[in-house]
Amino acid sequence: MSTLDLSWVRSQFPALDETVNGQPAIFFDGPGGTQVTQRVIDAISTYLSHANANTHGAFLTSKRTDDTIQAAHAAMAEFLGCAPDEVVFGPNMTSLAFMLSRSIGREIQPGDEIVLTRLDHDANFSPWKALEERSAVVKVVDIDTEDCTLDMDDLRRQITPRTKLVAVGYASNAVGTINDVAEVVRLAKEVGALSFIDAVHYAPHGPIDVRALDCDFLACSPYKFFAPHAGTLYGKREHLLRLRPYKVRPATEELPGRWMTGTQSHEAMAGVAAAIDYLAEVGRQVNSEAGTRQPEVVETSTSSSRRQDILTAMTAIRDYERSLAEHLIAGLLEIPGLTFYGIREPERFAHRTPTVAVRLSGHTPHQLAEALGEQGIFTWDGNYYALNLSERLGVEQDGGMVRIGLVHYNTTAEIDRLLTALRQIATEA
Repeated sequence: MSTLDLSWVRSQFPALDETVNGQPAIFFDGPGGTQVTQRVIDAISTYLSHANANTHGAFLTSKRTDDTIQAAHAAMAEFLGCAPDEVVFGPNMTSLAFMLSRSIGREIQPGDEIVLTRLDHDANFSPWKALEERSAVVKVVDIDTEDCTLDMDDLRRQITPRTKLVAVGYASNAVGTINDVAEVVRLAKEVGALSFIDAVHYAPHGPIDVRALDCDFLACSPYKFFAPHAGTLYGKREHLLRLRPYKVRPATEELPGRWMTGTQSHEAMAGVAAAIDYLAEVGRQVNSEAGTRQPEVVETSTSSSRRQDILTAMTAIRDYERSLAEHLIAGLLEIPGLTFYGIREPERFAHRTPTVAVRLSGHTPHQLAEALGEQGIFTWDGNYYALNLSERLGVEQDGGMVRIGLVHYNTTAEIDRLLTALRQIATEA
């Protein structure tokens, strides 16, 4: 198994030097947005200092902005395994999903069906449910509450010849479940439906190849994988050309610009490119240590060396994070009074990310997160916009859950600090 140089990785993230009450801060808040590397900070600063202008002007800083945009599209294309003109940037995934749903809504006829799930972030639910205004029939796939996995039999029942869109998350942002998105895409294709995959939570944790997946659309948010706040949408070129976006009249009809309404955050796009450069550097280091450039993942979409380095990085990250998840979950399950939500068996960890949700008797989720925060351990409480899941589990009215989200800059020592703190809190209760 290829390994990460964890000391080097952690040295890249300035925020990891933060302290709280004399203790090093522990960032287990990654599912809400990861920390960024110094090269991302430098890229944003350099853009604002030397290229801060609008696009397509006949002067230096505007031309630098055009170059920045082109580089960001190329970087995201290599991250996802697609062409640069199939990548759309926007302020966030939620806005992009609403934009796309409005466009798809132009083609919806009364009685057309849209299939959603209870496991998803609401950004992959409400934009599509809004098409009930077009007399679409919205159907919702249930989950198995024992392990918070998608009920695939229910999904198969819900998809019919009237289905026009199936929207499913690659992984749950609340409990970490990785869905069988390849099967979801296949089932959608069988009835001629579009597939929309929300990869926001999955993107920091494993390799993505949209060509191999063959989905029609896939969304992710770079600020969840070490970049600044931005959203991206992959769409097959045929759909991005066929569908009609809502846009102003002077806007271009060329891809991807016809989908990128208004002025973008160019400094964020510079940061996105820098974040992907960081991931490629991780891959180069792993390859160098292993004496090979062959990633574990078989690539089908492009042969660029940076793409190969990204795949290597994401494979090594996935393997390392799986070991972290094993350590974390084993410790959590030993804590008295703790309720654990999601997949817990190590032999099934290929089907989860290192994101877990828990409750502790005697404490509301907010009280627990607050107690951890006072010790410099950052976790989220609530429903994290996975409202349907929180309601289905029966915890929404009681404050939701506490979410502990690991990424590759976290360590087993940090997990041990968390487990010690939780045991102490449980004892005091």
